[in-house]
Amino acid sequence: MKPLARWFTFAGLAALGSLTLRAAVVPPTATSPDPIEGKWFGVAGFPQDRVELGFEFKRNAQGELKAYHYIPVNNFYGLELPGVIVKENDQYVLREYATKLAFAGDKLEGTFFPLNAPITLSRVARLPAEAPLPALPKGPGPKWRAQLGGAIYAPAAVRDGVAYVGTTSGIFNAINLKDGSFAWAVPIGRPIYGEALVTDDAVFFTCDNGYLYKLARADGKELWKYDLGGERVARVLMHQTVFEWDHRSPKPAFADGVLYVGSADGSFHAVRADRGERLWRFETNGRIRSDALILGTHVIFGNFDGLLTALDRATGKEVWKRETRAFVNASPALVGDKVIVANRGGLVAALNPDTGVPIWRALLWGSAAESTAVPYDEYFYIGASDLRRITCYDPKDARVVWRTDIYGVTWGRPVVTAKVVYACAVGFEPYQIQHFGGISALDRATGKILWRWEAPHGADLYESGFAAGPTLAGDTLLVGSVNGILYAFPVE
Repeated sequence: MKPLARWFTFAGLAALGSLTLRAAVVPPTATSPDPIEGKWFGVAGFPQDRVELGFEFKRNAQGELKAYHYIPVNNFYGLELPGVIVKENDQYVLREYATKLAFAGDKLEGTFFPLNAPITLSRVARLPAEAPLPALPKGPGPKWRAQLGGAIYAPAAVRDGVAYVGTTSGIFNAINLKDGSFAWAVPIGRPIYGEALVTDDAVFFTCDNGYLYKLARADGKELWKYDLGGERVARVLMHQTVFEWDHRSPKPAFADGVLYVGSADGSFHAVRADRGERLWRFETNGRIRSDALILGTHVIFGNFDGLLTALDRATGKEVWKRETRAFVNASPALVGDKVIVANRGGLVAALNPDTGVPIWRALLWGSAAESTAVPYDEYFYIGASDLRRITCYDPKDARVVWRTDIYGVTWGRPVVTAKVVYACAVGFEPYQIQHFGGISALDRATGKILWRWEAPHGADLYESGFAAGPTLAGDTLLVGSVNGILYAFPVE
């Protein structure tokens, strides 16, 4: 599989807008120079989100006209795009990248990507090159570290001075916030990828053995377990060439004494929290790896079949569903009067919560969108994958208020306060894009990085940093690493 195939799923991106392309009428066999050959740079996008980007067009050894992409916002510098450019009347078409260009005087103009964003390019002598990682303030550093043994993929849940978190080693841990010591730890036996739900007396979480667990919060004693199914579904974790990554499990949602949670086998369950008894079960065709959103009488969830579904909480009957055409690995979030959903095809969209009808659509310029939106005041904040950036959106119209590079894959949901956005990143080495694991504090008003703590990494570590999002507990910021360490950072 070529590198681009990891994030470019044409069917998924096509969900962002209609797209029609004609069949080629001239095969790309000419060997004489074409006027489009050379380097071009300019801007693309709508007024809400315009970015700089460019192409180099040149022929390969077979005489085919190829495109090499330069887009700083997505960290590609000379990426060979799939397919070949064909001439259709006065247009140059790259159907695999949903791009059409034509000469307008000495410029190239056309449309780019499935939202058919306008693009304007000018001929240039040089195209941009990747800048080195800048020197940034390092921040306070951790005040303690707890070695938990297995990788941590979910945010820690915190209650009454104790953090609760599971690991891929199959152990569920209760850690004292004061010093990182163990309050208790219990072996479950299979990996735990999801965030826990903590109540006054209990802890609930899902496990890769296919069960939903309820433990006593005081000592970790098992109170019940409920069979969700899905224990035979295998995961694909981070890899250089296999990109069907599956690194998350849902946190149970809770309302009126009932837990709502999905399973890897595509089923969605309503379970009595006191007894672990099923109230109803709803079946879909794709695994469910993200949290459900409870909205009044509805519960809304996404799945790997690309669907966002709303059910009646009392009966489990379908109210509406919306096709997004790519894995929904991010949890839906309520922002004002809209449901914000993101998917692996690069879609960020606002839906009417009563009907599922889209209000607006935006794209992350080819990057998957696996972070969950976090609202604060009038805006919301969301991470991405190869984009490496935290984006601050205006939910009214998807206008980008600011977008900041934090230099790694930003899967976890950020933590947002009145003044600061805390965001985590996981790093891969080697990989076709530079990604560095770390945690960053950003000024909420401007997106400026206030400090960045780089996670330990080395030649023997393919992955490093934080796939999980952070958790704020008073003056402590908790985050678990893919290397099995729970860190506590002091914050103001």
